[in-house]
Amino acid sequence: MAEPRKAATFFVLITVFIDVFSFGLIIPVLPHLIADFYDGDQGKAATVSGWLSAGYWTLQFLFSPLIGALSDRFGRRPVLLASNLAIGFDFIMMALATAMPLLYVGRLISGLVSANFSTAAAYISDVTAPEKRVQAYGLMGAAFGMGFVVGPALGGVLGHFDPRLPFWLAAAMSIANFLYGYFVLPESLKPELRVPINFARANPFGALKWLSEKPALFGLIGISFLSSFAHVVYPSTFVMYADYRYGWGAITVGLTLGAVGVFAAIVQGGLIKRILPLLGERRMILVGLACGITGFAGYGLAPSGAWFWACLPIMAFWGLAGPAVMSLSTRLIGPSEQGRLQGATNCLSSLANIAGPVIFTQLFNGFIHTGKESGRFGIELPGAGFFLAATLLVVALALAWRVTRAKTVLPAPQATELPL
Repeated sequence: MAEPRKAATFFVLITVFIDVFSFGLIIPVLPHLIADFYDGDQGKAATVSGWLSAGYWTLQFLFSPLIGALSDRFGRRPVLLASNLAIGFDFIMMALATAMPLLYVGRLISGLVSANFSTAAAYISDVTAPEKRVQAYGLMGAAFGMGFVVGPALGGVLGHFDPRLPFWLAAAMSIANFLYGYFVLPESLKPELRVPINFARANPFGALKWLSEKPALFGLIGISFLSSFAHVVYPSTFVMYADYRYGWGAITVGLTLGAVGVFAAIVQGGLIKRILPLLGERRMILVGLACGITGFAGYGLAPSGAWFWACLPIMAFWGLAGPAVMSLSTRLIGPSEQGRLQGATNCLSSLANIAGPVIFTQLFNGFIHTGKESGRFGIELPGAGFFLAATLLVVALALAWRVTRAKTVLPAPQATELPL
C-alpha cells in the first residue's frame, strides 16, 4: 500500500498545481479571445476581462465553504475527482465558445469547481502526521508557486499560435489528472468521522461566524487573510510597476517571475523541512512574515532592477509563514472539521482576490507621474502598492506574535498513516 499512498499525495499536489497552472495559462490569452468577440476593441475587452475575474473570485468566495463541507460529509476523494473532471469539461466548453455568454458561463463554472483547494488542503491534513504537516503544506505552496509562474509563461507561448490552445491544454491536464486520481487516490476521511452538512455554516457568513467562535483559530486565519491580500499586489501591479520604473519588457518580467517561482520552490519544497527543527512553527511564522515585510519594502524602494532582484531571495523566505500557519490551524480542530476550516480559509483568500486588485491598481495609478502632475495623490510613489503589502504583513506579524504566544494550540488529532 505504500506506493499508492505516495501516489495519492502526489495526486493532491498535482491537483493544486493544475488549478493554479490552468488559471495562469489563460491569463495572457483571455483578453485577446474576448477582443475577438468585440471586433478587436481592446478597451471593451479589458473591461469584460475585469468582470470575468471578479466573477471567478466571487464564486470562489461563495462556494468554498460549501465545497469544504461537502468533503467533510462525503469524503475528500469524490470531491477532488469531481472537481478535476468538471474543470476539464469546463475548459473544453470555453475552448469551443462561439459567443461571449458561453465564455461568461464557463468562467463562472471554473470559479465554482476550482474551489477544491480547500479539499486538497484537508486531504493533506488527513493523511499527514502532525509533525510533517508544515513540510506537506510547504510542498503545496511550492506547487502553487510553480503553477503561478509556469502557467502564464506557457500560455503566452501557446497563445501566439492560437488563443484557444491554452484552454485545450488545461482541459487535457485536468481530465488526465482525474483519470490518474481515479486509480491511485484512496479516501482519507473515515466514515465514522464524517458529519452532516450544516448549511447555516456552509456559506461565507456562516463560516466567518464559526471562525469567530474560536479566537485562536480566527487569529491564525486572520494572518492567512492578510498574507493573501498582500500577495495580490503581484498579479495586480507588478507588470505595470516593472515597466514604469525599470522599463522591463515581457521577457525580463517573465524571467523575474520565473526566478520568484524557483526561489519559492527551493524554500517551500526543500529548505522548510530543515528549518522547522531549528525554529519551530511559531518562529517560522514570525521570521517568514519579517522576511515578507523586508522584501515588499525592498521592492518599493529598489532604485534599479538589480536592487529589485536582490530582494527576491529575501522575499522567498516569506514562504515559511504560510505552511506553519496552516499546520497550527489544523491542530485546533478535529478531523471532521478540516474541510470546513480549509473552505473558510479559501473563502477569505477569494475575498482578498476580489478587493485587492481594485485597491492596488488604484494606488498605483494615483502615485505615478502622469503628464504634468505627479499622480492624483500629489506625489510620485510607484511602489505604494508594495508598501501597503508590507504594512499588511506588519499587522499580520503583530497578530501572529499575540496569537501564537497564547497557550491555545491543542494536540493534533491522529492522522491516517499515509506517508509523504
